[in-house]
Amino acid sequence: MSETDLTEPELDTTQLDEDDRLKPAFVRAVLDAVEAGDAAAARALVEPLHPADIADLFELTPHEDRAALATAITDLLDGDVFAEMNDYVREDLIDALSATQVADIASELDTDDAVAIIEDMEPADQREVLRALDPDDRAAIEEALSYDEETAGRLMQRELIAVPEHWSVGDVLDYLRQHDELTTDFWEIFVVDPAHKPVGTVALSWILRTPRGIAIGDVMQREQTLIPVDMDQEEVALRFQKYALISAAVVDPVGRLVGMITVDDIVHIISEEAGEDILRLSGAGDGDINEPIHLTVRTRITWLVVNLGTAMLAASVVGLFQGEIGRFALLAVLMPIVSGMGGNAGTQTLAVMVRALATNQLTSSNTGRMIYREFRIAAANGVMLGTIIGIGTFLIFGNAHLAIVIAMAMVINNLIAGLSGVLIPVTLDRLDIDPAVSSAVFVTMMTDVMGFFSFLGLATLFGLGS
Repeated sequence: MSETDLTEPELDTTQLDEDDRLKPAFVRAVLDAVEAGDAAAARALVEPLHPADIADLFELTPHEDRAALATAITDLLDGDVFAEMNDYVREDLIDALSATQVADIASELDTDDAVAIIEDMEPADQREVLRALDPDDRAAIEEALSYDEETAGRLMQRELIAVPEHWSVGDVLDYLRQHDELTTDFWEIFVVDPAHKPVGTVALSWILRTPRGIAIGDVMQREQTLIPVDMDQEEVALRFQKYALISAAVVDPVGRLVGMITVDDIVHIISEEAGEDILRLSGAGDGDINEPIHLTVRTRITWLVVNLGTAMLAASVVGLFQGEIGRFALLAVLMPIVSGMGGNAGTQTLAVMVRALATNQLTSSNTGRMIYREFRIAAANGVMLGTIIGIGTFLIFGNAHLAIVIAMAMVINNLIAGLSGVLIPVTLDRLDIDPAVSSAVFVTMMTDVMGFFSFLGLATLFGLGS
């Protein structure tokens, strides 16, 4: 046999662009084949794709065409594809499948991925799918569903390797080779005591390089990071990040080993949580382009109504000074600059604080220092911006009093922005309210109200409207 024959055939990558995204022409070709009823041609185009790219193909396909595409390439829709799929797109396809088909897909997956498919189904459909599963798979998934959403219990997988401390390296190797049913995706072996409580871990590299006669207890690492089964997934991600973990044992309330979490799941969680925080700051909800329109409208209109209320409050402050504005129209021209710059400054501080709270960088031990730090930053920015806007106002309008007023208002509002950008998210966090959800509305309200009040109030004191 020639060397060429031994080489694996290269995958056809013409479907992907330089950023590994499906080309529009390729997506169009697949959908044209489906529309023409040529399932064989559609399947031939899709078959070389990685499961993640097949999932992307469904996300790029219009909602009304997904069922037809799924029918054309049914045999390619395995568990790996569904595990990579967007939640809303996956729900679309799951609704079109029978309970037996869903059960077949779930049985191919690790417990955590199977739970992700089943957990959002209607209770009646969920029960039907669970009845179609093998008893062992059903028991594992039902146990996972008993834990709260976004906790380690939902995130963990039950498929792991655990051995007793008294075994030798040779015993472990024989165990791994003689049991085909064991999971194949693991990086370390957990060592447990007779009560099935984890007492240490052994990396696969140590197992492979250690003589057979050495006891596992002599080569295992006793220091380990244990994850409580009810820990929030965001806290789990922080532990993985802090301690540079590849996998970690999950334990129940009495300390027994019940599962493990691997870093591939954590990468997804970190991306998901970061995206959620950014979208919550803007009140955009999930921000998923595949989310049904009515859900998006309902989420966005809620925060738009709240913003409308804060805008009316700011307008009422302006109304208190309508006489001065009527007598000196330049006040109406310049006051949006003060509130706008304060809003931008507050948003900058808020973004830093929300991230610091999410990553545990900001705690009760350094909150005072952070408040002082942001106060100094706000003061420095306020003085610089106030100087610039003051000079600019004097050069353009030739009014020294107006220049002083807007400069002072800029300093005051920047200080308000900096302090509210810290104090509001910290206070909400202390009250167990997600600061990413509500902070932006309150910070914007403070900078608008205080920006208008400080500028127009100073203008009145200086007699600019006289």
